[in-house]
Amino acid sequence: MNRAAQLITLEGGEGAGKSSVLSEISATLDIAGIPHILTREPGGSALAESIRGLLLDPTHRGMSPISEALLMFAARADHVERTVRPALAAGKWVVSDRFHDASYAYQGGGRRLPEAVLDALSSWTLQGLEPALTLLLDVPVAVGLKRAQQRSEPDRIELEHGDFFEAVRAAYLERARAQPQRFCVIDASQAQAAVAESTGRALRAFIGAHA
Repeated sequence: MNRAAQLITLEGGEGAGKSSVLSEISATLDIAGIPHILTREPGGSALAESIRGLLLDPTHRGMSPISEALLMFAARADHVERTVRPALAAGKWVVSDRFHDASYAYQGGGRRLPEAVLDALSSWTLQGLEPALTLLLDVPVAVGLKRAQQRSEPDRIELEHGDFFEAVRAAYLERARAQPQRFCVIDASQAQAAVAESTGRALRAFIGAHA
């Protein structure tokens, strides 16, 4: 059965477990016979991956909020042009580990850049491209940071203070409340298997609605 290619995004703060959930998403799409690619932000193209290195390098602590935002959107522009749009045009669904909502959460909520600035950058960068479904893995900040600290050395973003991540979480949840038709909020404080099951159930419902 032919289905229109869809862009699905996976969002969440530090330690939400997005990496673990990606395999469940991919398996669900495979079972449904849906060709797809997995990608990520910042990154997802050669240039964007290079920019990712700059953004996450702890030696660049103190980067200004506007510099961070412009680098994020520069990476996103290349990602969309070279990876996302070509895959959708080829009939492949795209699953992106973070997308433009992350900028509203991190650069908007966390860095307190005006929403109007982010709206303008998003409009210019995305040219009308919007996710059809956004799965938001929500976890209390203290729980997420504890998980993140156990897995690897912190990157530049992960070195921020707790208040920053509380603002990021609040911004994510506010976007979910404002766009309930697109967002599905999943309790990521559950055990990994339960989070994967909740994600798979939400995705199967979405697939069924677009059959």
